[in-house]
Order: sequence, then structure tokens, then C-alpha cells
Amino acid sequence: MSTQTTEARSYQLIAVKYIDAIALVTLTRAKKRNAINLDLVAELNHCFGTMPESVKAIILNGDGEAFCAGLDLSEAREQSVPQAVMHSRAWHEAFEKIQFGRAPVIAVLHGAVVGGGLELASSAHIRVAETSAFYALPEGKRGLYVGGGGSVRISRLIGVNRMSDLMLTGRVLNAEEGQQVGISTYLTEPGEGLKKAMELAQGIATNAEMTNYGVMHMLPRIADQSIQDGLATESLMAAVAQTDPATQRLLAEFLDQKKNKVQRS
Repeated sequence: MSTQTTEARSYQLIAVKYIDAIALVTLTRAKKRNAINLDLVAELNHCFGTMPESVKAIILNGDGEAFCAGLDLSEAREQSVPQAVMHSRAWHEAFEKIQFGRAPVIAVLHGAVVGGGLELASSAHIRVAETSAFYALPEGKRGLYVGGGGSVRISRLIGVNRMSDLMLTGRVLNAEEGQQVGISTYLTEPGEGLKKAMELAQGIATNAEMTNYGVMHMLPRIADQSIQDGLATESLMAAVAQTDPATQRLLAEFLDQKKNKVQRS
């Protein structure tokens, strides 16, 4: 199948390409190991907040030797309490648009995925790690506390106890350990992560859009509800997805294929 690649609007710290129904978003601050400053946060916010309707899956990766080395520490110096709060809230707003945005996001992880980089990765829906990836939350050893949503997302990803260990001790997890504790969903050899992510994205892009919406927007909220509230919400989401025209078309195609197989056997 032929693919069509087009460039998106120009940014300074990220690059965006559209490959058919897939958007490839790349952090391009390679000389700083893609450390996150407010300018990068603003670009991510705009990019994911204005993603075209034609995009059905998104891949997020980092240029250079690291996915993301975390917070640009130069921005953490000499901030007042109100400034620090607003700094954190800007990260929250941008990462919220990644987690609850237009389409499912697959993060490709390599090299350093530490601090704010792990917070960024945790806002994606699927994480593909190369064996060069390593993970840490060094904030605790620098007198800091996570401010990009890590308390919410990372603690749900790997558990409060494990996150506490990373922050209190400065422990570093390698790629295999990260896979075991649930940071990554897939583990590949170096240089193979983007290929794997593209394969996954191509499959996700063919899903019924309402089903993808339910997984992205409703599943994490149901997980935070009581059992009875969650079951009620699930029923509503299941009914909406089942009656969606795209779902009806996919079901008809599946049943036709099954019928044809039975007739040929």
C-alpha cells in the first residue's frame, strides 16, 4: 500500500509529519537531550490541541540520543510559588491534550526517559521501548517534586510504592526492568522502535473511531469510578460504540468474511 507523507506547520522544538492517517511528532531539541522547557510545552500543547480530524493515530518520539531527559533545570531556579504552580499547570494542560486528545498516542522510547520525560511518556496510551531506554525520577535527589502529572499517571502505571522508591532513592531502571514493571508495552532492539510503532499505529488507525475514543477518554475515567458507577458508564459507552456506523460496517465485514469461510469449507 502506498503512503503519502506531508509536512505540518513549522515548529522550533518539534517536527510534525503526516503519513496517511498517522501523525509523527518528534522532539527536536537533541542538543539538550530533548529536555522540556516552557517553549517545548507550548508547542506540544498547540500541536496536540490542533491535530487534524484526518489523524487516527499519533507517534511521539525524540531525536538524538534520548527520548527526553526531563525538565530543563534552568527553568526551576528562582521561581516564586505562584510561578512554579503556573509552570506545573502549563505541563498539565499540554499533557492532558496528549492523553485526552484527537487520537491514540504511541510513544517510542530510547535512551534517557527520566523525570519529566517519563511524565511525558506516561501520557501516551502505548509505549514502545528500545533496549537502550532507561528510566528514573531524579527529582527527589534534587529537592524537587514531579510537576508534569507524574503523581497521577506514573503512580497508576507502576504503582505508588514503586514510584516512591524511584523518587526517594534515585534508582534507575533499565529497559528490561521497565518492561517488567509496566512502563513499556513493547520492547525492541535499538533502532526498531519506530518501525514497531508504525505497525501498531497503522492497525489502530483502522479501528472504529468511537471505540478508540472510548479507550482513550472513558477507560481511564471508569477506572477511577466506583464499581457500580464504572459499570453504568461502561454500558453507556458500549451502547454508543456498538451503534456507531463505523462499528456497524466493521461488524458487517467480519460477519461476511466468516460466512464466506463457512460456505467454502
